[in-house]
Amino acid sequence: MSINLENYTAIKEELHGKATLVAVSKTKPAEDIQALYDLGQRDFGENYVQELAEKEAVLPKDIHWHFIGHLQSNKVKYIAPFVHLIHGVDSFNLLKEINKQALKNNRMIDCLLQVHIAKEETKFGLDEKELNELVQMLAKSELNNIRVTGLMGMASFSDDTELVSNEFRQLKNIFEQHAQYSTFNFQLSTLSMGMSGDYKIALEEGSNMVRIGSLLFGERNYPQ
Repeated sequence: MSINLENYTAIKEELHGKATLVAVSKTKPAEDIQALYDLGQRDFGENYVQELAEKEAVLPKDIHWHFIGHLQSNKVKYIAPFVHLIHGVDSFNLLKEINKQALKNNRMIDCLLQVHIAKEETKFGLDEKELNELVQMLAKSELNNIRVTGLMGMASFSDDTELVSNEFRQLKNIFEQHAQYSTFNFQLSTLSMGMSGDYKIALEEGSNMVRIGSLLFGERNYPQ
């Protein structure tokens, strides 16, 4: 077992009443997830569909599985029966596919829309214009088996804390603008921003969900 109990305890105390902790367990063995589960953790995040499906099959059924990677439409069906929240949705077509698979499984699947706030070009996500267009399309749609419950974003990977703060603040402002508007399938309550390296800044800027991996599980175990 390689979980950092000291970090986990400290982070849980820090987040108490402020934000949901999603323990990012990608590449980590089921035993490590079970160890955190035994300490009371229920929200876990995975980036890869196959890995998530394999872990879901062998771990307790009351785990809240968060899919936090870039989800391809043709793989939605593998996680639709059980996924708790899909982060990082950045197209209307993907929302339609999630709705289709949710309907097949007689479920309502909650989603977060990913907004591009970082300076790096490699990050996925919607710009403000695309976000507005998607929200308008959703309002006119009959997607009754999905619900957009929030926004998520990743700040620039930078030591410039002012830059990171400004990016998170930008997303908080966008969130507040859209949170005033509510329909059956669009009800914003979750602002997911902040990871191991910048979650403290994210909390200061209004995040209520953080995705933390390496502080809890150590560095990633990527295959050679």
